Amino acid sequence: MFSRIDHVSIAVRDYDKAMNFFSRVLGAEPSVGGEEPGLSYYWRIFALGDLTRLELIRPVGDNSFLKGFLSKKDGGVHHITIETSDIYKARARLEEFKIPFFGFNDSRMEWKELFIHPRDAFGVLIQIAQFDPDDYIPAPFKFAKGEKRWSLEKTGADVVLSLAHPGGGKMRFRLNREEMKALIQDLERVG
Repeated sequence: MFSRIDHVSIAVRDYDKAMNFFSRVLGAEPSVGGEEPGLSYYWRIFALGDLTRLELIRPVGDNSFLKGFLSKKDGGVHHITIETSDIYKARARLEEFKIPFFGFNDSRMEWKELFIHPRDAFGVLIQIAQFDPDDYIPAPFKFAKGEKRWSLEKTGADVVLSLAHPGGGKMRFRLNREEMKALIQDLERVG
């Protein structure tokens, strides 16, 4: 039901400076994003490497929920998002264990969520969300719909093996000739 940490969300005052740091310095690839007018904030997902995602969020307007969070600092980790396959089962599990939550929202087909307050989660704001991870991954990091869950690419004497990750995206492994032979032997043994 709870499958993995999907991303870490970082609230920032100076979005351009943060975007420059994460994309130009660390090489994070910008992906989808947008403004949420009702909550007065802007968000953008970044892929870092094959499987890691970060989210940058910034206030938009004076009534943003981020104003208080950023009142005494330029930025910081705001929350972590844990993916669930079923938001209703996740909610029932929290209720079973008497874990308070807030902000339950199942009004959008593509994104359902709820939050656990930091006082109930050891100082961390946790967002639990049901969604399709591939909707938030830049094209170079995901397999096309209907494509095999693996691919091979020859690079000199080596081969790059890419495998689909259950949380969206792909894992990439560079294999030398000996590793390729060992992999083939293992596949033949279990096949």
